[in-house]
This record gives sequence, C-alpha cells and structure tokens, in this order.
Amino acid sequence: MNNFWNERYSETEYAYGETPNEFVKRELPNLQPGKVLFPAEGEGRNAVFAATLGWNVTAFDPSSEGQRKALILADKHNVSINYLITDYSNANFEIEHFDCICLTYAHMPGNMRNKVHQKLAAYLKPGGTIILEGFSKEQINRNTGGPKDISFLFDEKELKNDFKNFSSITTHKSDLELDEGLYHRGLASIIRLKGIK
Repeated sequence: MNNFWNERYSETEYAYGETPNEFVKRELPNLQPGKVLFPAEGEGRNAVFAATLGWNVTAFDPSSEGQRKALILADKHNVSINYLITDYSNANFEIEHFDCICLTYAHMPGNMRNKVHQKLAAYLKPGGTIILEGFSKEQINRNTGGPKDISFLFDEKELKNDFKNFSSITTHKSDLELDEGLYHRGLASIIRLKGIK
C-alpha cells in the first residue's frame, strides 16, 4: 500500500490539491489553536493550513513521498509541521495530548476502523474536538474518488459508535461536488462528523 501512495505522491502536482479540505477550513478557525493531530495526512494540505492558523501541528502518514511534499508545502507557507512516517498500527502518542484531531479521507479496512478510531480518540484531551470527513458507503459506485472496497467506506451509525463515549457527536451525510486536486473531483457521497470528547 505504501508503494501505491508513494507513486501517487511522486508527481509534481499535489494529488488532492494544496488548499485545505472545505470542512477543515470551516471548522478549525472556530477553535482556539493548540495541539492538533492529522493522521493519514498525505501531502500535508490540511496540516499546513492549521500551522498558518497558529496550531502546533503533528501529522503522520506511511508515505515518504507524502512527507516530502508536505514539508515543501510548509516551506512555501513559512510554517513548520512535525510530520512522522508511520501507520495507524505503529503511531504512538501521549494519551490526552491533543486539543484536536482531523481525519480527512483517512479510510482503512472495516475490520480496523473501530479500533483505530478509539486509539486515536485516546490521544484527544477531554473537551477536545474531532473533525472527520470521508466517503460514505454510497460512494462505492461512483468514480469521483475513494476506495473501491466498500468495507473502507463510512456509515453514520458505525462512526457514531466508534466515538460513542464522546460528550457530543454530530454527523451529516450529503452529496457534495468535490474539487480537491486530481483524484477528488465531481459529485460524491460524503459524511462529515464533529465530536467533542
């Protein structure tokens, strides 16, 4: 899988663009800057955006090409980010360390999802915020982005269960016209989630 992402990110152009995801762009400025974690961050568009807002940014992804592109983008915007090359299984952070966690199209096999989401949630401080956007299961027959294995795609009920111990969780599923680089383009079925631990 790392070879797939390294190949995708090896191009000069940014696969999903250089600007942040619209949901992150809308929600993150409403929070007091602190420590934020970006799992599966790819080429760094959201992490760099957070850094420009004054957040202390940590990101991780298994792709070395993703890290390379993210650090180039950070330099372009005169900010610094802490970007680690690791995956969900090997990521290890201090419990209750982050004020916010942003999961943007951070898909994984269905049999890993609940465990990974609960692991990441443990890194969030009480009162901290999770911001998530990803493809719903209805995206499976569309060619506008996302995994082609339906187990990787999201369901509102499953996501709410993953974060059921949070003090509040809101989800919204909708069809959205995506314009994020080369690979998220066109009408897509997405789910947005915001939660307070």
